[in-house]
Amino acid sequence: MKIGLFNINMHCCAEPEAMGRVAVAAEQAGFDSVWTGEHVVLPEPQVPPSPVPASTPMLDPAVALSYIAAVTQRVQLGTGIIILPQRNPLVLAKELASVDVVSNGRLIFGIGVGYLDKEFEALGITMDDRANRSLEYMEAMRAIWEMDNPEYHGAYVDFAGVEAHPRPIQARVPMVMGGHSAPAFRRSVTHSQGWYGFALDQDGTRACIDGLAKAGARYERPADLGELEISVTPRKRCTPELVEEFAEMGVDRLILLPRGDTVDDWLAFVDDIGSTVINA
Repeated sequence: MKIGLFNINMHCCAEPEAMGRVAVAAEQAGFDSVWTGEHVVLPEPQVPPSPVPASTPMLDPAVALSYIAAVTQRVQLGTGIIILPQRNPLVLAKELASVDVVSNGRLIFGIGVGYLDKEFEALGITMDDRANRSLEYMEAMRAIWEMDNPEYHGAYVDFAGVEAHPRPIQARVPMVMGGHSAPAFRRSVTHSQGWYGFALDQDGTRACIDGLAKAGARYERPADLGELEISVTPRKRCTPELVEEFAEMGVDRLILLPRGDTVDDWLAFVDDIGSTVINA
């Protein structure tokens, strides 16, 4: 079981020195990856389903991961997630290719389609077509990263006769689709190397894995995507017993939420997971 750490760009880790300390500690403790969250803006006052107060500090994922790349050596750098339909795909492709280059090929590109009306409204982007827009953006980013003569012609993205260098170090940057819905399962099967389920208990995880299996039976998975890697952020405190239970379900990675409010709390959490779970 791989063990990742979430929130590396948020809360107390929105302060650079603290973010670097926690990332280095996670790498030394044996975590395989650190993951950012994202909301460009949040509703004020907070109303459901907004996940945190609007005053919550949250660094841009590409900026945070570039900083972490400079102070670490092996830990993978995941966006968990970037709200793709809110971004220009070619600008984002340049930003993330840059992260992959400065990290020597450690990027994991986690993707979501978004769910906050107020956020989309503030950015001047409709939510109505966010799923189809996201799929085109994924395909367009693959094209600019991987094609010898990049071009893409779709309803939302149309380009040819351009290139963007440097390209990612990785021959294929892994894309991971977030979401607990049937459409998210379909996008995971048809377009992504991985799927990410957030804040799930065991029953919720089983239901999502069943949904992924049903999507896999219904939709063709391109051979070059390989086997679907499953990552989950569990609701419960992580123990060796919980790891074993999730592993038996077919989960490949647990991405843990650190406990506490201060950087010292988070460092203690990382140390505890390293000694009781990763290196037990």
